[in-house]
Amino acid sequence: MHVRRIFIDREKFPTSEWYPFNLEAFRRLKSVEFPTAVTFFTGENGSGKSTLLKAMARSCGVHIWENGERTRYRTNRYENDLHRAVRPEWAEGIVPGSFFSSQLFQHFAEILDEWAHADPGMLEYFGGKSLLEQSHGQSLLSFFESRTSRRGLYLLDEPETALSPKNQVRLLRLLIRAAARGDAQFVAATHSPILLACPGAVIYCFDTVPARVLAYEETEQYRVTRDFLNQRERFIERLSPVPA
Repeated sequence: MHVRRIFIDREKFPTSEWYPFNLEAFRRLKSVEFPTAVTFFTGENGSGKSTLLKAMARSCGVHIWENGERTRYRTNRYENDLHRAVRPEWAEGIVPGSFFSSQLFQHFAEILDEWAHADPGMLEYFGGKSLLEQSHGQSLLSFFESRTSRRGLYLLDEPETALSPKNQVRLLRLLIRAAARGDAQFVAATHSPILLACPGAVIYCFDTVPARVLAYEETEQYRVTRDFLNQRERFIERLSPVPA
């Protein structure tokens, strides 16, 4: 593994009242270990999994493509500061890294198109075609196939977004092949029961305090999907409005 573990130093938390430092999950989490080539963070929205993934990226020196400034009703000055309390333990020195988020992917694709105007050869790394000229699912897979073909640390924030189940299976195969090479390490925040099925992956659940490792069959994503497919009529009945 390129990164053996990350440590969280609560003494460096600047506040206990603002997100993400007010999350009990982070106040009681001392470290996260990465014993395998693929690690997943899972849990409900707001549990902190994506926030920790971004903090890990920044603490490892991995660039995050920003989407530009947006006007917000209330600004949280601490929102992106968790990385200051996160320290990675590298196995054999720092390696190149890449961060993916579906929310920021469009911004990256637009910048790549501008670069390709001056150097069309850059598109050869992405299937020889502008990412903006491919469907969203195709462009995502082109991006993943290009990036993960090289040695490095890959941090993926909900990569299943906008991917059909069939393309999620393709992404799963890509992860398995890249991890088998022995020079790529993946840490991904996901809700996908397809991706979570990656053989040998470690799954951290952030719905518990502190986060703990679960077997695939113990995850909510697996259990809910299994029960829905086996008893979909009962699930639909529960969701149907009560007659007046």
